[in-house]
Amino acid sequence: MRTTQPTDVAVIGGGLAGLAAAIFLARAGRQVILFEKAPEVGGRAMTQAKNGFLFNMGPHALYRAGRGAQILRELDVQFTGNMPGASGGYAVNHGMTHTLPAGFVSLLTTGLLSLPGKIEIARLLGSINKIDTRALQHTTVREWLDRTIRQPDARQLVQALFRVATYTDDPERQSVGAALAQVQMALTSNVLYLDGGWQVLVDGLRKAAQAAGVHIVTGEKVEAIEHDTAVHGVRLADGSTWTTSVVIITGSPADAAVLVQSSAKTTLREWTGATIPVKAACLDVGLARLPRPRALFALGIDRPLYFSVHSAVAKLGPEDGAVIHTAKYLNPTTRTDPKADERELEGLLDLVQPSWREVVVERRFLPSMLVSHAGVTAAAGGYAGRPGPVVPGVRNLYVAGDWVGPEGLLADASLASAKRAAELIVRSEEVLAAA
Repeated sequence: MRTTQPTDVAVIGGGLAGLAAAIFLARAGRQVILFEKAPEVGGRAMTQAKNGFLFNMGPHALYRAGRGAQILRELDVQFTGNMPGASGGYAVNHGMTHTLPAGFVSLLTTGLLSLPGKIEIARLLGSINKIDTRALQHTTVREWLDRTIRQPDARQLVQALFRVATYTDDPERQSVGAALAQVQMALTSNVLYLDGGWQVLVDGLRKAAQAAGVHIVTGEKVEAIEHDTAVHGVRLADGSTWTTSVVIITGSPADAAVLVQSSAKTTLREWTGATIPVKAACLDVGLARLPRPRALFALGIDRPLYFSVHSAVAKLGPEDGAVIHTAKYLNPTTRTDPKADERELEGLLDLVQPSWREVVVERRFLPSMLVSHAGVTAAAGGYAGRPGPVVPGVRNLYVAGDWVGPEGLLADASLASAKRAAELIVRSEEVLAAA
């Protein structure tokens, strides 16, 4: 039986962006319903508990100075955690470990770099915060590295820093302006590994949404947005509809294109064609103990690899146990074999934490985890080239997510675009009311 119910705003998607947008609008006095097709809200921010170990969906870090942390605090979402330290870090190059340069002494003593490479890295790190990243949004990582850094070993190290800061291995297309801005933020303010995993953010946002009066509906798929030149409602898979004049879609541009027709569908398809998803292969393990307690971090130099003991600074498992996230940043131009990727990550664990196999309690391999719906490319103009929240062609149709808006990467972009979409909706309604 087809039923119809009214609401002011419908939000499609219950990840960080959807929850945040719903809270802002509900606090502004709008009646909001949020639809999430999965049984629970959270999306890629969910944390899985296995035998007492807490696993995020691959390695997650919250940038302390990023827009995401600012918005979470604005929404009064509580979280705790700690910064990973500079000590205990290794650079892995051609199957060998070296001290990862994290300060003046380690830069002098590491065997990773030649003397000319050390001098070049020292000069770069001393001036990196002075670089105007806005002027480099149209420049690729490869172009900037080739013209800026002369020593090959120094160039490799900087490229590795770009990878770990952005979770992206696409130097031929990635905007170096966006990558440098992320490295500047990481070096200046560091990141947090969160106690309890990112589920604490999901739980905090859900609680705030419910307190604001948001009606959260899980396990319900939105099949279509009903509209002509303006939004009229949403239709669910069971045939029921909710009448509304405003919709925010927080999935991918492809997800949005499925839901609409007319000229807006053409625009969304164009946005889909322009996006390059960022992915990583992830091997996460829970160990009864850490075989080498001081080996806490490793960064691949010749290979796009990452290793970090997140439980060294965050509460993620049993007191004597260890939660380790490893990742291989996948280049979107190269097809890899998932089994080979898993073996490579096992080899990284063998190198940094020998005998880990003897104490493994839990393990999980994600062969192609979606990091972001769209990398930030130089061809599009960096951050400024990403679509804004407004979808042309259908009035009061908006999008939000990690591929939307001119601010930040990953969760920072998701939360910033969610806030911006909510602001535009409220402003638009105020203008109409005043007319």
